[in-house]
Amino acid sequence: MHGIVMNQFRRYVLDRLGWNAWAQLIEATDVPFSTEPLPLGKIYPDAHLIALVMAAHQQTGQPVPVLLEDFGRFITPALLRIYDVLLRPEWRTLDIIEHTEEVIHTVVRQRNPGADPPALEAKRLGPDRVGLRYTSARKLCALAIGIAHGLADHFGEQVEVTQTACMHEGDDHCYLRIERVAAG
Repeated sequence: MHGIVMNQFRRYVLDRLGWNAWAQLIEATDVPFSTEPLPLGKIYPDAHLIALVMAAHQQTGQPVPVLLEDFGRFITPALLRIYDVLLRPEWRTLDIIEHTEEVIHTVVRQRNPGADPPALEAKRLGPDRVGLRYTSARKLCALAIGIAHGLADHFGEQVEVTQTACMHEGDDHCYLRIERVAAG
């Protein structure tokens, strides 16, 4: 797991639950982190994030997909700050989703050997709709849904995400249809 994600999860827990909750998660999981920020460029074992998410689930009672979706919304501003130079100024929510694999994930893989962002295949289905095929052994599709909503929040848009295939249901990929909807 990329250090950006790990560091942002730490910030997410601190923001939503506080210092005591973070310390309890670390203690409950034996994940070798402290209360200090983590190096962003380092790659951490996926099992560390999964253990922390599961411990947060146990601590809060929130379903894992709800936690991951909320975390996706939370991490989006940080991702936009980090990768802003790669994005065209005119791009909005659906444009960024459509171009994430070719623009952002390509750079992540080049700069961080060992980084393994999900494979995304996006196809524009119309001016207000993108289809997204998500494939990753991590099966963090709820995080992707949260990021889609976080992008929409950033641009003052609203999106509706419909999931028609999911690896958690036995499919070999997740498929998300993301549609921009009129504010109402």
